[in-house]
Order: sequence, then C-alpha cells, then structure tokens
Amino acid sequence: MSTREIPAGDRFDWYSDIVSSEVMPAALSCERPTAFQGEAAVLDLGEIRAARFSLSPLRSRRTASMIRRGDPEEYQLALLRKGATSLSQHRSECTIGAGDLMLWDTSRPSDNRMHATGGEAQATILMLPRDILPLRTRRLDQVLARRIPGDRGMAAILASFMTSLEDHGAECTPEELRRLSRTAVELAAACLAQEVDAEGLLPAEVRAQGLVQRIHAFIEHNLGDPELDPAAVADHHHISVRTLHQLFHGQGEGVHARIRRRRLEQSRADLADPALRGRPVGAIAARWGFSGPVVFSRSFREAYGVSPTEFRALSFFELATDRVMGREAQRARLPSC
Repeated sequence: MSTREIPAGDRFDWYSDIVSSEVMPAALSCERPTAFQGEAAVLDLGEIRAARFSLSPLRSRRTASMIRRGDPEEYQLALLRKGATSLSQHRSECTIGAGDLMLWDTSRPSDNRMHATGGEAQATILMLPRDILPLRTRRLDQVLARRIPGDRGMAAILASFMTSLEDHGAECTPEELRRLSRTAVELAAACLAQEVDAEGLLPAEVRAQGLVQRIHAFIEHNLGDPELDPAAVADHHHISVRTLHQLFHGQGEGVHARIRRRRLEQSRADLADPALRGRPVGAIAARWGFSGPVVFSRSFREAYGVSPTEFRALSFFELATDRVMGREAQRARLPSC
C-alpha cells in the first residue's frame, strides 16, 4: 500500500485507518500530517510474513484496550534500514539506528517513535506467530525493546538474510518461500537465543541450521584466503571435518564445492566488471583465493565452458554492442528535420 495516490491532506488519516483495520489497532500521530508519506508491502512466506515499511516520522502506540480490540499475537522482529526508532515495552526502552534489530510483542502495550533520515525511515520486519519460536516467553521477554546490534554474530547473519529477503523474495516460487520461512524462523530463534544466552535450549536442528549459516558467512568473508578449505572451516568453528561434512549433508553441495562455486562466481563478476578491465586475470584469480592462474583457468572453463580471458572479451563485446544498440535506438527516437 502507498499514500502516493492519496490527496496530501488525507494521507495520514488514510494510512492510520489502514494500519488499525488491516494490521492491528494502534494510535498513530505525526507532527506534519499533510507532509506524511508512507509505503508498505507484505510478503507471505506461509508460516510467517515479512513486511517492508518506508515512512515519514511518526509515533505508534498500543494500549491494553487496543490489544483487546485486535491482536495478531505475534512477535515482530525489525531490521532498521534507514533512520532511527525508539521503543518502550515491558519495562524496557531502547533506541536503534540503521543496521540494528529489535523485538516487540504485539500482545503487550508499546510506544514506538520512528525518526527519519532524509525524510523517511525504512524497516524490514519479520512477523512471527507467538508459538513458532522455540523459546519460552520469559526468555523472549528479556530481549523486548532491547537494541540488538546487527553487525556481529547471528544478528549480522539474520540482518543479511532479511535484506536479501526484501530485495529478492518477490522473485521466489511458493515452495522457495516456504523454505525461506523455515530458515527465517531458525535464524531469528538462533539470534534471539544468543542475545539471552539460551542457545543450548534450542532444538538440535535449529542449532545446526544456525551453525551452518555462521559457516556460510565465514566462507564468504574468507574466500580470498588460499588456505580456506574444509579443515580450516572446521577448525575455526571447533568441530571435526567429519561433523562439518555431516552438517552440509542435504545442503545440495559440500563445503569444498561451495567454496569453489563462490570463488568462481566472484571471479566471474570481476571479469565482467568494466571498472576492473585493466586488472590482470591472474590478479583476479589471486584475489579470490585460487592457487594459480592454471588452476583458475581450468576451473573456470569447467564451470562456464570458456576460459577467463574469453569470458572477459565476450562480456566487453556484449557491453559495447548494448551501448551501440542503445545509441541507435536513441537516434531512431529523435524527430527528423
């Protein structure tokens, strides 16, 4: 939904009515109602939903009487993408900035103030039914209205997942969305459990999924290290190589295959980048952890059917052709004299 097509004088009241009737009863207030802009989109993943919001500064309050009138009975876990927001709930209060996360309970009174940067605040929110998280209420109460820094640990992995979900979730099939729903719940549970030091209380499969996601993040950050291999990954995470391979069983590819694929994908992107046209192929291979140009060339040809040099030449030829075609199309649109 969007206020774009609504007359300026009616936008805030229209948005407030939509939120109270379609989401949950809430008292919204805004210092400049006639200048208010708001957009929201919801992605249905099956068991849970993910929402994207872009809003002018506002205040949202939920009282006990409003909760009695309507309650989705959810935990809502927000990743702030832009701006700042302050939340007060259950005798706790926090202010978070872009990149941070926070949790609130729709079944408890709350007071939320969104502050804009450059005119608007943006957030991605996971809407999680109260019974879907494998943690007791008293544990989750400890993290309500508490800033969760999104730059480390499981919170950083969850934030990356939520960002990708917002950017690409609409392109997924229903079956893919169902799988993403399970992943979202497992990552959210692992993140919140880490915040309250309760990781040992999670089901074994949830702990395993959290560990797999940490391993994926470790691999991404260390692709350029030529020493990165299954043994190094296992050693960093204090598990045996055998346990590592067991974790990846059923993932679709093993640890070594994932490292190789991601190195090739990153190298391929560099070779197609016009800004890196002057960088030698060997330097690109070294950047992404290949032991030498011969190994890189052989692996690249096996994956893509052409050598790195041939791929780069084809990429630039296609780019040049696209530019020429674009200029020709532009000339065709020009009025004749």
